[in-house]
Amino acid sequence: MKGATLLLFVACFVLATSFTLPCRYPPSAWCSSLEIASECGVLKQCVEYNNTSSDKVAIALYYESLCPGCRQFLTTQLYPTWVMLHDIMDVQLVPFGNAMESFDGKKYHFTCQHGEEECLGNMIETCVLNSVDPATAFMVIYCMESSADVVKSGQTCLELVSPSSKWDSIMTCVKGDQGNKLMHDNAVKTNALKPPHEYVPWVTVNGEHTEDLQDKAMSSLFSLVCSLYKGEKPPACTLAAKKKSRSYCFN
Repeated sequence: MKGATLLLFVACFVLATSFTLPCRYPPSAWCSSLEIASECGVLKQCVEYNNTSSDKVAIALYYESLCPGCRQFLTTQLYPTWVMLHDIMDVQLVPFGNAMESFDGKKYHFTCQHGEEECLGNMIETCVLNSVDPATAFMVIYCMESSADVVKSGQTCLELVSPSSKWDSIMTCVKGDQGNKLMHDNAVKTNALKPPHEYVPWVTVNGEHTEDLQDKAMSSLFSLVCSLYKGEKPPACTLAAKKKSRSYCFN
């Protein structure tokens, strides 16, 4: 993907300069060093390209729809951070958590830590994730998880965030073979975690889980994402890093 972006950048720049660049290097090498970029007259463009092409910070949340700690992390840390930093981070949601799975030869059966209602919530959110684009799905799930009743709010949240989506289609997924397979996939992903998850919410950062990363994510995911991003920091990160003035009213 990065190579394709570079080729597109090169092609656009060559067209814009009408093939008159005094450069002895092939276009594929223009951004390979500051010296070459300067000689070929594309220093500014290469700096911008390198900044915008940095890998995003990948955050994955393994959770349960009715777990109080999961709901708190998703609504007060993960979602607000994503709203401010979505340009530099990717989010993956995996609803399953501490559930158990069995197979009767025809379909999978799931037993959830907080009962059947949680299994239904997990399944609804899984089908939402499969039915709409990731950003829309995240907004629907945030709406559900921040509501008083996660499951009952599902239809309202879907219709509010994605009016073109059909609740009947979500429930067809929930009750059918598609939802059963999707939840099995979540079980496989969760059970493949290394180290194995011991609790939820369980957070991985760029595919890695350590207690240090977990603690930092739980205390300030925003600061963690800003610190890990290798490209040019977005304004939200740089403004947050500045010392805030304090105002007091003394008695």
